[in-house]
Amino acid sequence: MKLSARNRLKGKVVEVVLGATTAHVRIDIGGSIITAAITNDAVNELGLAAGHEAYALIKASDVMVGIDD
Repeated sequence: MKLSARNRLKGKVVEVVLGATTAHVRIDIGGSIITAAITNDAVNELGLAAGHEAYALIKASDVMVGIDD
């Protein structure tokens, strides 16, 4: 499958928390954790579980950056 997302980060799933319809998937990307909110159906279709390798694909039209004063 070809995707237009330019930011593809490989990591390991550390936690999957299923909700009523949406799951939160935490992926360790070299010591940093990225959390994705996806449907429970997507979790099942992709076979996501703690310990499995996965990619975080990041695509956004806007990214906000801030600093602490």
